[in-house]
Amino acid sequence: MTTQTYRPPTTTSSNHVAGTRPTTSVAQQSAPSAVVRYAAAATRISLGWIFLWAFVDKLLGLGHETTSAQAWIHGGNPTLGFLKKGAAGPFADFYHSIAGATWTNWLFMLGLAGIGIALLAGVAMRITAAAGALMLVMMWSVVLPPANNPFMDDHIVYAIVLILLAGLGAGRFVGLGGLWERLAIVKRFPFLK
Repeated sequence: MTTQTYRPPTTTSSNHVAGTRPTTSVAQQSAPSAVVRYAAAATRISLGWIFLWAFVDKLLGLGHETTSAQAWIHGGNPTLGFLKKGAAGPFADFYHSIAGATWTNWLFMLGLAGIGIALLAGVAMRITAAAGALMLVMMWSVVLPPANNPFMDDHIVYAIVLILLAGLGAGRFVGLGGLWERLAIVKRFPFLK
């Protein structure tokens, strides 16, 4: 009977060098703790509600921030007041020029609805985070500098949080992200995750 001694393979993958310990990828590391998963889910859902509520209130004029007479369905203009009267700073002329335009209203309202629904459902987190961050940075740039800080305000913080949520894959936590990521089109085009 012969005895054999174990010898590690010289290479096991393209990133493993003989004699070194293989590194683990992010996918191989342990899953986030329950606290992280539920906090990420709660944050995602909360931000989703902020976007969706803004859409519903501006669409229907529920009286919280938008009166019934100002509702989009009653001929109101969801971008005119903020962009025309509120814009200040280096980009004021640009925002004044697009204030109240039909295309501006449609992009703004569809953005609010789409981002809100996607965040609540936990789907398309990468695209949602990018679109949401872009919208938030644009809203931040309407009034520069912010009232209470030389440059930082809640719009920037929310934009950073959206990027973090996408990086964590937060749609999988108390959301439909896991099912979404198993769709053939999402597997084929990973940017849709």
